[in-house]
Amino acid sequence: MDHHFVGIPGLTDVPRVAVVIDVMRAFTVAAWAFSRGVERIVLASTESEALALKESRPGWLALKDGAPAAGFDAVNSPGLLRSCDFAGRTLVQKTTAGTVGALAVANAPLVLCASFVVAGPTARFLRNKDSGPVTFVVTGEGGKADEDLACAEYLGQCMAGDDVEAAPYLHRARTSRAAADLAGGLRSGYHPDDVDLCLEIDRFSFAMVARQEESLTVLRPVAVPDIPPPARGSG
Repeated sequence: MDHHFVGIPGLTDVPRVAVVIDVMRAFTVAAWAFSRGVERIVLASTESEALALKESRPGWLALKDGAPAAGFDAVNSPGLLRSCDFAGRTLVQKTTAGTVGALAVANAPLVLCASFVVAGPTARFLRNKDSGPVTFVVTGEGGKADEDLACAEYLGQCMAGDDVEAAPYLHRARTSRAAADLAGGLRSGYHPDDVDLCLEIDRFSFAMVARQEESLTVLRPVAVPDIPPPARGSG
């Protein structure tokens, strides 16, 4: 199947199906947030918009990348998020790359946000939809971030139904510049386990679908069951 890989600056048309990739760390963090009980994630275009949304809706929380800041309840780190209890809450997320990429294709008929921790469910969701060619939005480094490109290429192979070995793709992500920056403490709001947590293949059993709800772009988890093995004697 012919898939298209593009950075945010290269988006010129509205794709039919978009999968927005941010491994380190926006869409690893989003998956962890859902695992900690978040009901939905609202994607914000600016930090001021994120705070305004939070302040106008009682009980909403806000998350940003970088260092902790006044008004924000969490930072963009899976290691720091994994112990939080967000049961039933709405989380507003604003990051430098991931949320920007998702909002850039928000008008597409089908938008998924992905990282390695939801790679298998994302591929199965798209196969079940028989969605046709996918535009993978590689959000990091203007479309050149190797951790995001590796994840996108892995997803493309999985969608084709191939028995794909994840290790080479995870190695590319682990040796990427983003991983080195995180491990070296060059990014704020960091936990020492962040790189490892970003590279846990299929940690979660859901895909993450972004849809327009009223005037907001909202990300929600969608459970994707495992494909059962063929019955003995079949085939």
